[in-house]
Amino acid sequence: MTTPESFRADVETFVREWNDPEPTLVVHTSGSTGAPQPLRVEKTRMAASARMTCDFLGLRPGDSALLCMPLDFIAGKMVVVRALTRGLRLIAVPPSAHPLAGLDETPDFAAMVPSQVYETLRVPAEADRLRRIRQLIIGGGAVDEALQAKLAGFPHAVWSTYGMTETLSHVALRRLNGPDASAWYSPFPGVSLDVNADGCLVIDAPAVHAGRLVTRDIAELREDGRFRILGRRDNTICSGGVKIQLEDVEARLRPSLHVPFVATAVGDAKYGEALTLLVQSPAPPVDELQRLCAASLPPYHRPKHYLQVNQLPTTGSGKPARKTARQLAEQLLKTAEKSSLT
Repeated sequence: MTTPESFRADVETFVREWNDPEPTLVVHTSGSTGAPQPLRVEKTRMAASARMTCDFLGLRPGDSALLCMPLDFIAGKMVVVRALTRGLRLIAVPPSAHPLAGLDETPDFAAMVPSQVYETLRVPAEADRLRRIRQLIIGGGAVDEALQAKLAGFPHAVWSTYGMTETLSHVALRRLNGPDASAWYSPFPGVSLDVNADGCLVIDAPAVHAGRLVTRDIAELREDGRFRILGRRDNTICSGGVKIQLEDVEARLRPSLHVPFVATAVGDAKYGEALTLLVQSPAPPVDELQRLCAASLPPYHRPKHYLQVNQLPTTGSGKPARKTARQLAEQLLKTAEKSSLT
């Protein structure tokens, strides 16, 4: 468990690294589709990213910024860089599900992951403080419709972010509340977008990344430059000749399946790939899961397997660990098959 003292020591170590004469530092990818990979990035580009965010959100010197995410990944590092670059006052609390618990002040700016926001909203005192944050950005995972509905009435700006380690945090935001709420992301000034022949988003953001960056995100791009993400190309499976987007399955099930779950696939002799649902314990009975899926999904998009797990695999930044989820599903099915033969 990270203590306040050890977390402050981590922050101090990073600040020293930021201030040393070395022009680059190492960051790690999130590991959502595999093991986290190290990247060496230029500090000047990180500072440029920080200025883009601060300018867009109107953050001023002296404003307070909450750091409540680990410094292992770009999201946490960039909160510190924004504070150093813009002269923000940093409030550092160890990463947890309840980062606002025990705070005696409301930060002007906070960056959180969806699970932190979800858990914070379950505690009235913490939810009240969350409502008073002037600029709240949520990244590291999808903000589902149920969570967005809870945020819709917030009096201050709440944003969903789009970005990745390679773009040194986000390059676009979309508003989650108020009259400007939208499903479409608006890129920062200086960021140009395109979609390639595979339907994947291509980012040209010279201030933060050298050259055009071809993502694995399947996107729809509007003429005004705004875009929305339809899913990951890596997360498209082909089951019996039918292409299925795992994120689409999850989005359709969230309104009715109120326990943690993730969609994955396993190899299958008949279908090639069989859609599989991992549901965290305690899970509803299989027949109840089948009923929910029948009511929410087209016939060829319904899971072939339903598996209960004690804990869903996630990355260090809180995203579903897709590769691990598939490996876990295949292992559980093999174990079940061996048991049935003995």
